[in-house]
Amino acid sequence: MGVNVSVVAIDAGNSKTDVALIGEDGTVLATARGGGFQPPVIGVEAAIDVLAEVLERAVAELAAPPVLAGHVSACLANADLPVEEAELAAALESRGWGSSVEVRNDTFAILRAGVDEPRGVAVVCGAGINCVGMTPDGRTARFPAIGRISGDWGGGSGLAEEALWFAARAEDGRGEASELARALPRHFGLDSMYGLIEALHRGAIPLGRRHELTPVLFATAEAGDPVAAALVKRQAHEVVAMASVALDRLDLLEEEVPVLLGGSVLAARHPQLNDRIAALLAARAPKAEVRVVSEPPVLGAALLGLDRTGAGPEVHRRLRARYA
Repeated sequence: MGVNVSVVAIDAGNSKTDVALIGEDGTVLATARGGGFQPPVIGVEAAIDVLAEVLERAVAELAAPPVLAGHVSACLANADLPVEEAELAAALESRGWGSSVEVRNDTFAILRAGVDEPRGVAVVCGAGINCVGMTPDGRTARFPAIGRISGDWGGGSGLAEEALWFAARAEDGRGEASELARALPRHFGLDSMYGLIEALHRGAIPLGRRHELTPVLFATAEAGDPVAAALVKRQAHEVVAMASVALDRLDLLEEEVPVLLGGSVLAARHPQLNDRIAALLAARAPKAEVRVVSEPPVLGAALLGLDRTGAGPEVHRRLRARYA
């Protein structure tokens, strides 16, 4: 007799993919982790092949072959627009992993992992920045969140670029003096912004290492540098702007509602950033409860799947207890 898999939960980010196979009673039957999901880089089918490899390893952990899953709940990076979600859902449906498929942006997994019911708002600030909200009646709020062309500002990569811009101008005299002009090159063992600019431009330091400068920016801000502090302050305002708009769209500005903070920048709990976010949001949404998400996103993908299958609260509690 095969194993009855009720939900195939997939949380796939740019750097890693987690898969969990969930039973009808909320039991976690098997899990596996693999590589990142990057359809813009390698193409949709090749990216889904990565998911397939992780799923195969999870299935191999089962005591018996699985029965066809009732539902595939996939929360995927790079599913930034509804049209992309639909395209990826069609590609997953063609693989026959379940009798139904739902694809959401991976930010929804972070939100659902942190709330007891599908109600609230999450702002994720990792390499980029994104925000989503949802209510139990199925309404959602979201942003395109694909960079500057969609009005975004900040995130780890954006903050690093801003820090470099201000540091370069501080060193050559076009801008306000800032300790960033010394702290950023010092991180790479260099003695000037000119040297850092040259190293980045000519490839001696890969451009991908720019994200290392985000913690340097925060350390410089905490040491009292006004330019660095202004960047941190702006990031707080951007987070609150996104959260407030999402709450307003869902008619939750005056409600007791969780606002969850996720991603590497917010999870670092920098006081200058997170405390300012809490203070600013209190003025816009005084009943909102702000907290950093600690639950794994794959839990959110699984809970979204159980929501879709109509599982009861005891099933949800059993699953959540597994990840506590």
